[in-house]
Amino acid sequence: MKLDYKALQPDIETWLKSFPAELSENPLVGQSRAAKAFGDSLQQHGTYSNIYALFSPGILKRDVLNAYFNEHQWEYSSWYDWVYMANPKDALRPVAVNIPSGSAESFLEAVWAFINLPKDNREEAYKEITQTYDTHKLRDYMQQIRDVAPEDIQGEQLASILVAHEHPAPYYYCDRVTEERLFGHIGVQAIEGTVRSELHLIEPGLIHKANGGVLAIEVAELLEDIKLWKRLKNVIECSELEWSAAKPDSGTAFFYRPEPVPVNLKVILLGSRNEYAQLREYDEDFDHFFPFLADFHGHYATQNEPVAPYFDYLNYVWQIADVLPLSQSGYAGLLKVCARYTDYQQELTLNSVRLLQVLREANSCALERQQTEIDKQAIDDALQQQRDREGNLAELSRRSILEQQVRIDTHGEAIGQLNGLTVVTMGGSEFGEPSRITATIHYGDGDIIDIERKSDLSGNIHTKGVMILSAYLANQFARYAPLSVSATVVFEQSYYEVDGDSASLGELCCLLSALANIPLKQSLAITGAVDQFGNVQSIGAVNEKIEGYYALCKERGLNGEQGVIIPVSNKHQLNLNEEVIDAVKQGNFHIYAVAHVEEALEILSSCRADNFFQKVKENTLEDDESGQPIGFWRRLFS
Repeated sequence: MKLDYKALQPDIETWLKSFPAELSENPLVGQSRAAKAFGDSLQQHGTYSNIYALFSPGILKRDVLNAYFNEHQWEYSSWYDWVYMANPKDALRPVAVNIPSGSAESFLEAVWAFINLPKDNREEAYKEITQTYDTHKLRDYMQQIRDVAPEDIQGEQLASILVAHEHPAPYYYCDRVTEERLFGHIGVQAIEGTVRSELHLIEPGLIHKANGGVLAIEVAELLEDIKLWKRLKNVIECSELEWSAAKPDSGTAFFYRPEPVPVNLKVILLGSRNEYAQLREYDEDFDHFFPFLADFHGHYATQNEPVAPYFDYLNYVWQIADVLPLSQSGYAGLLKVCARYTDYQQELTLNSVRLLQVLREANSCALERQQTEIDKQAIDDALQQQRDREGNLAELSRRSILEQQVRIDTHGEAIGQLNGLTVVTMGGSEFGEPSRITATIHYGDGDIIDIERKSDLSGNIHTKGVMILSAYLANQFARYAPLSVSATVVFEQSYYEVDGDSASLGELCCLLSALANIPLKQSLAITGAVDQFGNVQSIGAVNEKIEGYYALCKERGLNGEQGVIIPVSNKHQLNLNEEVIDAVKQGNFHIYAVAHVEEALEILSSCRADNFFQKVKENTLEDDESGQPIGFWRRLFS
């Protein structure tokens, strides 16, 4: 099936018709599944209801969290100020006391005034303090100092504020994960040769600051020191945070042990899918503590969601990019980019970082032309600049073909030879290029010899692909009698490992051409995987492969015969650049989509598939008068 030029990119005009009358900023567009996971977790209380937030590359985590927690909060949030009070019984065991949020300073003033009152005049002040700052720990502490005089307080300080919440944050964020930053620490000081700790040297960590609310932690740095994960798990499980003990050589500071702080916390771990898998594999209890998976994916599926909200997402990216406004054609160009980044015609990217980079570079292009808006031309110029920066390897590869250092034929016909489409990923660059596949036959017992495998240049998936096409040939032609020939297949002038099964369709067509002794068109390149029944299956990087072969054909001169053959299942992934689309529109380049190897053979050879297969049978199997099969070579030399 030859594809029309309109099928080579998304239907952007239809998307533009959904442009809303008013735009808002929304980084949460398309993330309803993850938002629901957040909501379900935030409705629960307890140790076993925390969240693992899985973020695809390019999503700005802080913006997503800010947008969500601006509208939502944990239903069981309970904010308190925490202070450490001198223990009248043991100066080395400060007491942790919680009081209503925002009242730490007034509480300390009230307590200081209380202990300076005569013991006989404290009853009224005692009742006022316990009623004003009514918590269980406060009542316990006030009972301890009810009859304590100022001179009975050991140490140099009465109290130190650990955490004070005037206006608690919707959530707290820990990116640079260290033991001190997450769990806090107790400092030491040397006075007259004695190393010791005091109340004012107790420094809170983010767990203390977020206590009573939500704490988001980056997993990547947490996993760099697995001891941090173990300690965090212990805090979640025990619902309290104990202070790390000082080193034994730290003098009296070693014996300074403030009371552990009770912890009521909702924890959100932020990371990738690989880190999620690592934690699950490392700790069998991980799923117990983090049962809610919030998957912030990188694609917006327009076949399932309306397009209009996506423009709110683009407006959010535009706002943080701080660039010129987009014109109508600018939005069209940007939407094409958004779809290209997903490799699907019906999906749009949610990779904010990549879009941010495109917009800022397009803004520079527009300013160079003294424009007041970013139009499609500015978007195209920005993309071309990116291709130019990354295109050195592709140009060197193409030059080696043009100079015939690497042989690739783009015209004429040949038996047992075909151009396969491959993609090269190297040093951050990814580009498509053709590779010459050849096949030869010889007398044998039907084996297919993969030269790449014999020379240890075949990856596991490529080896599997060759085995599958061998099974197809056996099923098609040797069901009742063995083939009398064997064949070899190879990627010519390939000096690196070949992997993937996307060349198996090309290899199969080459083998069939050699077996049938029928030539194939060299102006066409092919890509696709096959199954044991000859059905053509989808492959990756289809746009890069097509554009790479087109670039070579353009350099040599388009003659109206060149083109590519791709799996029909890849049709909805097509999003080619304007130059290729225009060449297809003008009839100078062609793109065919096939569902079965027979369709590919008919396009490559202009020969009906049944006639093609009959030639294969004639050249490999024939019954003589005795009813026994004789082969191609016996017939040839008889």
